[in-house]
Amino acid sequence: MKVYQTNEIKNISILGSSGSGKTTLAEAMLYEGGVIKRRGSVDSGNTVSDYFPVEKEYGYSVFSTVFSVEWQDRKLNFIDCPGSDDFVGGAVSALNVTDTALMVLNAQYGVEVGTINQFRYTEQFHKPVIFVVNQLDNDKADYDGTISQLRDQWGGKIVPIQYPVSTGASFNAVVDVLKMKMYRWKPEGGVPEVLDIPAEEMDKAMELHRALVESAAEHDDMLMEKFFEEGTLSEDDMRAGIRAGLVIRGMFPVFCVCAGRDMCVRRTLEFLGNVVPCTDKMPRPVTTEGVEVTPDSNGPTSLFFFKTTVEPHIGQVSYFKVISGKVKAGDDLLNADRGSKERIAQLFSVAGQTRNEVSEMVAGDIGATVKLKEVRRGNTLNGKGCDYRFDFIKYPEPKFRRAVKPVNESDAEKMMEILMRMREEDPTWVIEQSKELKQTIISGQGEFHLRTLKWRIENNDKLPIEFFEPKIPYRETITKAARADYRHKKQSGGAGQFGEVHLIVEPYYEGMPAPDMYRFGGQEFKISVRDTQVVDLDWGGKLVFINSIVGGAIDARFLPAILKGIMARMEQGPLTGSYARDVRIIVYDGKMHPVDSNEISFMLAGRNAFSTAFKEAGPKILEPVYDVEVSVPADYLGDVMSDLQGRRAIIMGMNSEKGYEKLLAKVPLKEMSTYSTSLSSITGGRASFTMKFANYELVPSDVQDKLLKAYEATQAED
Repeated sequence: MKVYQTNEIKNISILGSSGSGKTTLAEAMLYEGGVIKRRGSVDSGNTVSDYFPVEKEYGYSVFSTVFSVEWQDRKLNFIDCPGSDDFVGGAVSALNVTDTALMVLNAQYGVEVGTINQFRYTEQFHKPVIFVVNQLDNDKADYDGTISQLRDQWGGKIVPIQYPVSTGASFNAVVDVLKMKMYRWKPEGGVPEVLDIPAEEMDKAMELHRALVESAAEHDDMLMEKFFEEGTLSEDDMRAGIRAGLVIRGMFPVFCVCAGRDMCVRRTLEFLGNVVPCTDKMPRPVTTEGVEVTPDSNGPTSLFFFKTTVEPHIGQVSYFKVISGKVKAGDDLLNADRGSKERIAQLFSVAGQTRNEVSEMVAGDIGATVKLKEVRRGNTLNGKGCDYRFDFIKYPEPKFRRAVKPVNESDAEKMMEILMRMREEDPTWVIEQSKELKQTIISGQGEFHLRTLKWRIENNDKLPIEFFEPKIPYRETITKAARADYRHKKQSGGAGQFGEVHLIVEPYYEGMPAPDMYRFGGQEFKISVRDTQVVDLDWGGKLVFINSIVGGAIDARFLPAILKGIMARMEQGPLTGSYARDVRIIVYDGKMHPVDSNEISFMLAGRNAFSTAFKEAGPKILEPVYDVEVSVPADYLGDVMSDLQGRRAIIMGMNSEKGYEKLLAKVPLKEMSTYSTSLSSITGGRASFTMKFANYELVPSDVQDKLLKAYEATQAED
């Protein structure tokens, strides 16, 4: 492969819902581009894109796949992304390093939830979008219905460039209103006949042609002027106008393909080669220091690594985009994130697991290398004198959690090594060894996401593991003030132990006034604040510790020990052993012994006095509550709302968005354990949701009673 320059490189993500035919389209593009000699199929498990064992097992794309096609003196770099929402990380990574999105639609189903979700990401990253209506040979294909749905969603920006003469088993021709020709294929597809548009199609073709000309003209002032003067535009003018419209997302062209029969794939590649903007015409990436970097092949060398895979017999394969300058095999570069030096021993242009060695790559190109020592996904490698660092990929919050452990406890360390390696391949897996819950928690995008991880560990790494429902990170707090004292006294020959602490506890909130006076059991306790410590707790919330000792009842040197004892009890709350939070403690009196008092005595006295007071202060359990946003077809709204309300959800709002209803709710984490599975079952997979931690809130009394009984039972067993 020759070395392509920045103005000859185009980077394109292939997006679409599961079942839209992205992998089949990628296969047809590779075939038409001469990269492969024979097209594989998903059913046969021999496609370039889905080459990992787990993908062959499930028949789904799990990882994004990078491949390149040389077409009309251009290098088209594609990233074929998984369609399932569970594997959205691949699409997010791809959109950050590509310049255009090819959104594939299944002509049977039109605009699906997955289409809308992925389109939102193109919007977020401001990427041009081209729609491709696929599977037009299916008996249930509905091209007109699909166009209608697209226009319902995105209005006049939807501009068909082609339409099928017929759909279903008889599909074999499209009318192209940019070329103003009809393309017709033999049953085997491939190279079409290029024909004049039949008389019976001319009115429809002319109407769509005029709409295309107007849309192309409105994105360029010179073209608009020319259009007004001449009433039409040349094909080259239209290409320029479409390109301008794409860059500013002012128009979304629509193409037709039948990828399974290799029909109209060549024409789509031709359009991508001629019209889609090259990488040098797109917005510049920005460093962590806010510096905008131009993709200049003569600039300083800087590579951003956006993806890693681990492949048999090779090890780690690292995929990168050349942000600036050029890179050659043998170059020594510096890792801006880790400070380590790396040598690029080999450079590859890739097509799935096939790697073709190249001598050099320039700014804008996408490639791969192997056997780097310390490079991880998200790292930046720079040439001499360059200090760029990039960190522009932000992944969605996880929404499905499971605790995991190996079947054989002795494999715990090996399991963690595997999990951390796999997280490099898919950053939307979040792995946490929870000290609080005493569990290893894996969070992902859905049940299928985690089931895939389990399959890989058990089949690829031969390590049996089990998933189970994780514990919930409850918190404990109090709702009123209470007082307690505790004397720790121990005498066993020699020096003894003595410490006595009197304290008051109360709920803490931001901005509350300094304590003055309290009344308990008819007795008043006047407070004189001598010192205040505010402790920001690692698990959220605050502990405020006030010294109100007068007359030297407790020496100041013992106060840190009292605080230490209280903190130890805060880490294992008196109710359920959960972390306690948002408590103010006033130590106002106590006693000490001139010989037997020491730090351990006051630590134990403080701990036990706090525990006693906490239980008298209206203790309550707090649970984590999440903001949940559900996008659901209107037909299923009632069922989804009923299900949420059964999960103790509070519906916060609702609005319509072009055929879909968006529900906003606050839902306890405990109730979200199986939500992704239930939502898919209720809506036939047509709804999606996101969730993000909101806050901690009090659990209802009946739930608290159950939690207390469950905790007491476990303590009795222990």
